Amino acid sequence: MATPSHRRSVRKRRTLVVTAAAAAAGIGAGFLVLNANAAGTSVDLSHQTLAARDGWASSGAGTTGGAKADAAHTFTVATRAQLVKALGSGGDTAPRIVEVTGTIDANTDDSGKKLSCADYSAGTGYSSAAYLKAFDPATYGTSKLPSGTQETARAAAQARQGKNVVFRVPANTTVVGVPGTHAGITGGMLQIQGVDNVIVRNLTFAATQDCFPQWDPTDGDSGNWNSQYDAVTLRGATHVWADHNTFTDAPGLDSSDPTYYGRQYQLHDGDLDITKGSDLVTVERNQFTNHDKTMLIGAGAGAGDTDSVGKLRVSIHHNVWKGIVQRAPLARIGQIHIYNNFYDTTDLNGYVLQYSVNSRAKAQVVAEDNYWRIPASQKTSKLFSGDGTGSIAGGGNLVNGTATDLVAAYNAAHSKKLKTTVNWTPTLTAGLETSAKNLPTELATTTGAGVLS
Repeated sequence: MATPSHRRSVRKRRTLVVTAAAAAAGIGAGFLVLNANAAGTSVDLSHQTLAARDGWASSGAGTTGGAKADAAHTFTVATRAQLVKALGSGGDTAPRIVEVTGTIDANTDDSGKKLSCADYSAGTGYSSAAYLKAFDPATYGTSKLPSGTQETARAAAQARQGKNVVFRVPANTTVVGVPGTHAGITGGMLQIQGVDNVIVRNLTFAATQDCFPQWDPTDGDSGNWNSQYDAVTLRGATHVWADHNTFTDAPGLDSSDPTYYGRQYQLHDGDLDITKGSDLVTVERNQFTNHDKTMLIGAGAGAGDTDSVGKLRVSIHHNVWKGIVQRAPLARIGQIHIYNNFYDTTDLNGYVLQYSVNSRAKAQVVAEDNYWRIPASQKTSKLFSGDGTGSIAGGGNLVNGTATDLVAAYNAAHSKKLKTTVNWTPTLTAGLETSAKNLPTELATTTGAGVLS
């Protein structure tokens, strides 16, 4: 069966909407959408599937998400409560389409009332002032994680927020923004865990924040505040296609975070993390902006990915990275193909580049035909990074329009060298452009949420 292209515009379609009153009376789950498919017409956005040979997610049976959903498994949602209901409990793995219209605020209750951090901590005994006093390194020390009454209370408050803002996506599901509605999720996380065949498209993920970061005095040389909740997280997931989404911290930028114990009180985790043996993933035509730790592929020791040999196969192409500090991506273990991306490393809203691509823990990365725009003060040796065990192969990468060997630039400035050969050859490369010179212009109007119609 031929796979429809995801680059065609969706046609106009007739829609029957069950009213909220009818839904409340038990007629339909959420808002029911019936599509009138005429023979020979282009499929609508919700039913589009990943094109053949389009990155690792096209491997095997490919990625179709909820394309075969029936009317009972097709929903249009506009509130947090409707989104939770549409996603279901996870036991029903029949193909499912969830169309998001407008912006859903994850920090609301079932009636739509806005919830604050104080609402989540109420009754837990947590107090930020008490927490800071209890674990001040000057008195608590720097050799062990926090424990005791205030840490228990912090964890309880965090878990209460998690119940509200984490949306678990079942297998065989498409979650897609309705064109023209500024569709997205604010303050929430899509969790794609232990399931196969998921599509996430045309959504803006903004301001995903943890009200209750944990202090870890053993993290790094000076300790760090660590938060939960990626905007989208893949944990042991397979066949996932993330396409035409926008990821941003705005309006809650890091520059507005306070500093405690001399370290930034970090409210954000990742944008799109791919861990715990996830596999066969294609990430394309997204915009990543205003964020620090953006994309982690394979977590560290003790997090389940150190033995995921043969997994963590990810394709990342035709994305825009702007105002990103690091992890674009950070790759461990897997076979990662990074091509035709545009990186603008100019400082933006206080987000200052540490590096773009990091290959470590024996990762096998092929990075080719990407474009970096860097300011005059930026060094090309900072664009790649590694731990001495990872590899980055490939060529055709441009820096300000000039072909540049980024591995050589990095290796000349660092003692832990990147390896230059990999143990695999990319073959699922539909859409690969062998010249990166036009990417800044091309991707400006063809990436992120809101450009599909």
